[in-house]
Amino acid sequence: MRKFIALLATASALMAATAFAASPAQEKAFVDAYRGAFEKKDAKALHALLYSKGADPMALDFYKMLLTADFGATIMSITLADLNAEDLKRLEDAKSPDGRPMKMTLKPIKKLILKTTTKSANGSSSGSSESFIAEHEGKLVIPVPSTGR
Repeated sequence: MRKFIALLATASALMAATAFAASPAQEKAFVDAYRGAFEKKDAKALHALLYSKGADPMALDFYKMLLTADFGATIMSITLADLNAEDLKRLEDAKSPDGRPMKMTLKPIKKLILKTTTKSANGSSSGSSESFIAEHEGKLVIPVPSTGR
């Protein structure tokens, strides 16, 4: 009986862990949409990837600015990665610029890692950014935080 209960508990934990996993098709669609909008410098399409319901207005403006800040750069790589313990801690302890506690409007399941390079007459530079990714109604989105707890 104990083995059965342990097996049942393990199966339940696995189902719970995979219930929030994005499918490879969802991941590809999101990355393709992000890459396409970025390369076309289409701010409206990038902003459409944001989930802003219940978001803090200042955070929303900041996220919109961040999405377009690297227009003109070339994408070197764009990947979706699993969240690690450090990411979860950052989510738990998030604060607004004025010190108020913040939380994501949707629970992140992945993070987008974007690596870019910019070349000019003065040389080149590279950068990297990360955004948390969540699932909403079968699509991956970038949730914008709220100051409400």
